[in-house]
Amino acid sequence: MPHIRPITDLRNTNEISELCHAAKEPIFITKNGYGDLVVMSIEAYEELMENVRTDAAIREAEEEVKNGGELLDAHEALSALRRKYRL
Repeated sequence: MPHIRPITDLRNTNEISELCHAAKEPIFITKNGYGDLVVMSIEAYEELMENVRTDAAIREAEEEVKNGGELLDAHEALSALRRKYRL
């Protein structure tokens, strides 16, 4: 369930910080009863951004395959990389 707090709660920065770190998800801040801000911990933000980058890479790969890109066998590709970089 999302955490929703009024903007006046931002006066207590320690409480909001603790909530962000404990919840490990965004805290929604309202102003006059409407959504205004989203606050989250650095860790939650970094995880979110990593998921965004991963999703973008997957979409790019799917688009490449859709446009006739060459598919490689995973075992062969990894073997070739190991030989090339002597892993």
